[in-house]
Amino acid sequence: MGLRSPVVSKLTDVPKRILIGRALRSDRLGETLLPKRIALPVFASDPLSSVAYAPGEVLLVLSIAGVSAYQYSPWIAVAVVVLMFTVVASYRQNVHAYPSGGGDYEVANTNLGPRAGLTVASALLVDYVLTVAVSISSGIENLGSAVPFVVEHKVACAVGVIVLLTLMNLRGVRESGTLFAIPTYVFVTGVFLMIAWGAFRGLVLDDTMRAPTAGYEIKPEHEGLAGFALIFLLLRAFSSGCAALTGVEAISNGVPAFRKPKSRNAGNTLAMMGLLAVTMFCGIIALASATGVRMSENPATELLRDGTPVGADYIQHPVISQVAEAVFGKGSFLFVVLAAATALVLFLAANTAYNGFPLLGSILAQDRYLPRQLHTRGDRLAFSNGILMLAGAAALLVVVYGADSTRLIQLYIVGVFVSFTLSQTGMVRHWNRHLAKERDPAARRHMIRSRAINTFGAFFTGLVLVVVLATKFTHGAWIALLGMGIFFATMTAIRRHYDRVAEEIAAPEDPEEVPADIVRPSRVHSVVLISKIHRPTLRALAYAKLLRSDSLEAVSVNVDPAETRALREEWERRGIDVPLKILDSPYREVTRPVIEYVKSLRQESPRDAVSVIIPEYVVGHWYEHLLHNQSALRLKGRLLFTPGVMVTSVPYQLQSSEAARQRARRRQNWNAPGAVRRGPAQPDRSKDTTPST
Repeated sequence: MGLRSPVVSKLTDVPKRILIGRALRSDRLGETLLPKRIALPVFASDPLSSVAYAPGEVLLVLSIAGVSAYQYSPWIAVAVVVLMFTVVASYRQNVHAYPSGGGDYEVANTNLGPRAGLTVASALLVDYVLTVAVSISSGIENLGSAVPFVVEHKVACAVGVIVLLTLMNLRGVRESGTLFAIPTYVFVTGVFLMIAWGAFRGLVLDDTMRAPTAGYEIKPEHEGLAGFALIFLLLRAFSSGCAALTGVEAISNGVPAFRKPKSRNAGNTLAMMGLLAVTMFCGIIALASATGVRMSENPATELLRDGTPVGADYIQHPVISQVAEAVFGKGSFLFVVLAAATALVLFLAANTAYNGFPLLGSILAQDRYLPRQLHTRGDRLAFSNGILMLAGAAALLVVVYGADSTRLIQLYIVGVFVSFTLSQTGMVRHWNRHLAKERDPAARRHMIRSRAINTFGAFFTGLVLVVVLATKFTHGAWIALLGMGIFFATMTAIRRHYDRVAEEIAAPEDPEEVPADIVRPSRVHSVVLISKIHRPTLRALAYAKLLRSDSLEAVSVNVDPAETRALREEWERRGIDVPLKILDSPYREVTRPVIEYVKSLRQESPRDAVSVIIPEYVVGHWYEHLLHNQSALRLKGRLLFTPGVMVTSVPYQLQSSEAARQRARRRQNWNAPGAVRRGPAQPDRSKDTTPST
């Protein structure tokens, strides 16, 4: 591992501070909590912005049967509205019952078991990644209709937007939320003005409003569909319209980010989001029908102008753009404002995932399903590692699919309905368990009502999940299912590894019992760095105790107050006769407080040497290095550049290290360290009894 000098570290800190700002103390976490007016655009920008493309997806699917199938679009909108209200009502129960921020994962894990919880987590992680990819790709396409450069370089532009959003979120949820609130509210206001003015012109003034494609014809792929084929087409259009529901679950995952009273504020925000989303969705569908909007999956060949295909040069604008042109007039001020706000809010819709993915990743890391680094807050009190992981996965998808929202959206909404269904099923179990114990009549009535809501929600979302899988599987849904399977397998393997390591290094229950594999060392050290009491810690303490050092103390850094409190209690319970010193770390850093403390010891006694002993795991597989020893490596890298300080690692060999040693010995060309300098090994003649000739 390469080591960085303090000068290099300072140089790299300068651009970091410029990009994401100064570090915030842990005790300022309350300042990052969101009021409802900011929480709405932060957590609900995805479902609110989906009205920019969800109506178009409905019309695109219906166009397969020709313009005559457009008559079914209002009924599909009604079905989507019923589903939206059902999901919102169901999730209001989740928010009040589980305000800790675990959301669907916590509900399923608590009530249905770890496998169901992990299935929900896998589905949500995939859906969050797709939310970023789809929203940004759709925004690029909307912007590209006005700026040709964006269309010509849409992959690079999409990746650039991902980078920009990542930097904004690394600065912290409150700052990014404030920036995102303005365009979201401009978009919502613009859509409502469009609906109101369109209704006034059509119903009161009796004006004729025509979309730019109103005079076009559609060449149907399958004309005159009836019976089962028509039902299947309508179900597919309904499943595409369900894209309007993506992101609803993010509020239940983000309850801890709300100001107090958290549950009530989150529930009110959820209700407001549902009301706004369904009103805008229905309004755009109605205006699209009134203005004669025409959409086609393959416009170059299937969209006809005067009986002739429009050709490959034709750019098919989104439904919302065509409706805005018909209502406000092409090039008008309101048309330009709404077009700009639509493109911008689609970019910002990815912020729902930027808040949901890191929070869920933190909870999964705490439960040992993901690397522990995802549980750590960064300098700005955001879960920086989770944000970077999401950005990398979304950028990869954008590059692979060429920032094509039509291709990406086929992978969409599968994961969210998996989580919807399992979450609501878990809530039914939750109410059943509480009803078995509750005796208060008023409380029982409330629980029975909540159970009925969640039961209907579980049934309805489960039915929609079946429809989505049946209609979208061959169109790309199988890729989303594959991604869920990969996440599930990876997280299961990580949990199995952490469990195996925890069992292997667990300290004996009896404080008097000394594990056989803790050998009394022979050298002196004065400072032992610890985080928890387990076998590696006990070995390090035993190594230091009998070396007759002038001073010996154990040092731990207070990153998590609850864990520090548990460490003190366990330390006192075991009666360990080594002083325990806790270093405060208001910025959740581990390296800096230790470096400053060691330097202070040197300043007090400049002629003395400070010896630092660090317990370290010895692992046998390359991927295990990603899960362990990261803090130890950073500490050693910094301490080695501190004058008068000696650093020693006390290795604790895990079982996997033995497997690595055996693999090395089986290699035919394996040599012991130093064998190259000594030359080839000579045969042992000491036991040779053959007489010489």
